[in-house]
Amino acid sequence: MFGVSTYCLNHEPLPTALEKLATVTNYVEVMDEGLHYLESVEPLESYSFLYSIHAPARGVNIASILEPIRRASVEVLTQAFSTAAEIGADVVIHPGYYAWQQDRERAVERFERSLGELTAAADDLSITFFVENMADLDYFFLRTPGDLPLIGDIGLALDVGHAHLNGCLDAFLAHPAAHFHLHDNDGTEDSHDPLGTGTIDFVPVMDAVRRSGVTPIIEVGTFEGVTTSIAVLEGIDAIRAEE
Repeated sequence: MFGVSTYCLNHEPLPTALEKLATVTNYVEVMDEGLHYLESVEPLESYSFLYSIHAPARGVNIASILEPIRRASVEVLTQAFSTAAEIGADVVIHPGYYAWQQDRERAVERFERSLGELTAAADDLSITFFVENMADLDYFFLRTPGDLPLIGDIGLALDVGHAHLNGCLDAFLAHPAAHFHLHDNDGTEDSHDPLGTGTIDFVPVMDAVRRSGVTPIIEVGTFEGVTTSIAVLEGIDAIRAEE
């Protein structure tokens, strides 16, 4: 089974997106922003999907050295946790960033403080959350496996396209991941292309997915790209079954 992110239909209202995704999957990750921002779980209750939630990331920075921004960011994510608890969903969050290299040390402290607060909130709500590795964006945490100690025992949401952009996909695949985002690119831009149209070799990726025992999320930019990606993954599964 492959899950699909609503990112591919972010220009459509959430009910329309869910209706379309019901034709290709029974596991949906809601990109909790824009037209798909979850003010309530009501739009989700009409379907029997297994859900996960990609928490809001625009304007959110849990590593901010500006305390009001950090606190507000934790509050936004805690609200996403509350929504997830209503539908039994896991949550993916972004790790945050710092504005200047000289701010890194202070930002690390704020990041770890926020993760502690979020872990307590997740425990209270009985939900699980993961931290996603970032693309080639200056000053973001978790661009490479070297930052993995910062998240401690919290699970990694391995974004394969982001790791490829940073030239460290193989290194990330050597570490256990609790969640996977699958999309392709040519190594120069975070384009969220369909699988098989860029330069990522998805055979070792899917080997890692199988070892993890989790269901990966296809996070491409178009609905047509979802069907293309599913065909690629099914082809890999068929080859592995013959070996």
